[in-house]
Amino acid sequence: MPRSVNHVASKERRKKILRLTKGYWGARKNVWTIAKNAFEKGLTYAYRDRKNKKREFRSLWIQRINAGARQHGMSYSEFMGKLHKKGIELNRKVLADLAMNHPEAFEAVVKAVK
Repeated sequence: MPRSVNHVASKERRKKILRLTKGYWGARKNVWTIAKNAFEKGLTYAYRDRKNKKREFRSLWIQRINAGARQHGMSYSEFMGKLHKKGIELNRKVLADLAMNHPEAFEAVVKAVK
């Protein structure tokens, strides 16, 4: 007696991966084995880059704070050191936003630190 294979389920599994790889270049979008490998590799990149995104944003905030502090005659490290010494609890994300979008508020923070 022939072996029974659940073709419906296995075809749906393959179609799911091929739907997820829609838009990939070349055979990565329509050849099952290549698409499966490309999709799995994409998941590893997504995991890695969720961590890198936080790192990149922190570095961007530091650059923006540095630019804002230098307009008022201070370096980033000097500014952050005095900020912590004064006990002002503003994180880098907020400071960067102030430096970019609210320069008068950032200037007030710099004056409070000096």
